[in-house]
Amino acid sequence: MKSSIIDLRNDLKVRLSPFRYEHTISVSFMCSALAMCYDYDLDRAELAGLLHDCAKCYGNDEIIIKCKKRDIDITDEEQKAPAVLHAKYGAWLAKHKYSVEEPEVLEAIRWHTTGKPNMTMLDKIVFTADYIEPRRDQAPDLSFVRSLAFLDLDEAVYQILKDTLGYLDKKGSSVDSMSKQAYAYYKQVHMEKKGE
Repeated sequence: MKSSIIDLRNDLKVRLSPFRYEHTISVSFMCSALAMCYDYDLDRAELAGLLHDCAKCYGNDEIIIKCKKRDIDITDEEQKAPAVLHAKYGAWLAKHKYSVEEPEVLEAIRWHTTGKPNMTMLDKIVFTADYIEPRRDQAPDLSFVRSLAFLDLDEAVYQILKDTLGYLDKKGSSVDSMSKQAYAYYKQVHMEKKGE
């Protein structure tokens, strides 16, 4: 596994912009840290973190073309906000270009942008690591969410979704319905923990 991780890093370093590559490495390390905290498989977490943005080397129009060429379904929402498509196309690339066969890794890559209801541990790790990695500095309540991520992953996911949807709403940006469903699910989890 170690040699394949090094090979992956070398490949991604060539394909991604320097900024995106640094983000990718940071997310990979955060995935490993969260995996240690929650007793999850380190190799899978590191792999999913490394490949989560493997399709970010393509622009939105190019990803749409590539998805259509490979018969990857594109929803109307994704057509309107194609920035989320890199996750779906990234899962395809992970399987077909990088030979990742583990469904849990592919799913974590697929859902790292929008989230979804009832995410697996790896889904939550990658989703959270992408948000809290050290290079990020613009998200609201980032310090709080970073601390929370190592105490209660479901609460961190809830807070990330809440903050992200609030930010997108304020900007007047389109919001993927899966993010809304994920938020509703994790809000319910949050309320149940609070006894509400």
